[in-house]
Amino acid sequence: MNYFSSNFKLGILGGGQLGKMMLYDTRKFDIYTCVIDPSPEAPSRLACDEFTVGDLLDYDTVVNFGKKVDVLTFEIENVNVDALETLEDQGVKVFPSSKTLRTIQNKATQKLFYRDNTIPTADFSRFAHTSEIEDAVGNGGLSYPFVWKSARFGYDGQGVKVVRRYTDLIDLPNVECIAEKLIPFKNELAVIVARNEKGDLKTYPVVEMEFHPEANQVEYVICPARIPDAIAKKAELVALKTAAAFKHVGLLAVEMFQTENDEILVNEVAPRPHNSGHYSIEASYTSQFEQQLRCILNLPLGNTESKVAGVMVNLVGAEDYTGDVVYKNIEKIMAMDGVTPHIYGKKETRPFRKMGHVTIVNKDIAVAREVAEKVKRTIEVISE
Repeated sequence: MNYFSSNFKLGILGGGQLGKMMLYDTRKFDIYTCVIDPSPEAPSRLACDEFTVGDLLDYDTVVNFGKKVDVLTFEIENVNVDALETLEDQGVKVFPSSKTLRTIQNKATQKLFYRDNTIPTADFSRFAHTSEIEDAVGNGGLSYPFVWKSARFGYDGQGVKVVRRYTDLIDLPNVECIAEKLIPFKNELAVIVARNEKGDLKTYPVVEMEFHPEANQVEYVICPARIPDAIAKKAELVALKTAAAFKHVGLLAVEMFQTENDEILVNEVAPRPHNSGHYSIEASYTSQFEQQLRCILNLPLGNTESKVAGVMVNLVGAEDYTGDVVYKNIEKIMAMDGVTPHIYGKKETRPFRKMGHVTIVNKDIAVAREVAEKVKRTIEVISE
């Protein structure tokens, strides 16, 4: 199949920042792209060849969009999976597959999948409604503390809460959910696994994630992770085992905990480019976004090694600001060596909304981390 400067059409469900960054590479390769997103202001609208406004959860909308492309992928999990199944039956290639997405889309089925495939993960209980948790605690089936996770539609710290006492349950939505054992851990790690249709596999280096204590969002992604080689190897093997179980085509970002006794437990996965791989645009031989294209188009996989150490800082809306966005002090960070900001194109900021990221590269990871701290202190995402 000729993908380059041809009649081939790639469809992307979702026009957010992940789609926008993938379009850097479709532009580089001159691959014709069609994007659909519910927002007429979606970041991807300017960089694709055809942009459609439409509801990603509406069956007919997704089927009609998918019919006009040759390969369909997604940059967000909240899409209509029945529509993807129909398109597969009609001969449209959908990567990752509807089967992979159906398992991952629901955190309860995702956790059951790990259990069924002997993939190490934290113990959990599944509930049809949050209201059932109180009874489970009352009859001794569950004890505090635990992590409550909504089974559907959670992202970026939404739909997740640490429950330490009864009062923490009060404001939670009454939805299908899981209660997961709270794991004391040393590190949160992630490995991105790339797989094409031929079954070729490559992993990116293990990264370490530092979280914001209040927002439950990643503040820094550090590559390579500052962990012993033996732990990195263990994390890579768990990620490969997880990817093998899914038999996915595309990228699979595997988020893991390194426990106090150096066990590796899978927290959750994402079947798409992921926040933990943004550093790769500047720091790797092949960015995660180019690799996603190579995977879903069954092309040879690119080199996943890093050219240089990298730290990624998320740019999120400052707490007390809502309105037209201003990136205060952006010139100051651009004056620092090895610093590259990525602005996602969202016009309106609000507290903790992901508005962009900054990559810091340096031969020395310790120096990169210091500069990242400086970047974090300097730039502010505020409104006019």
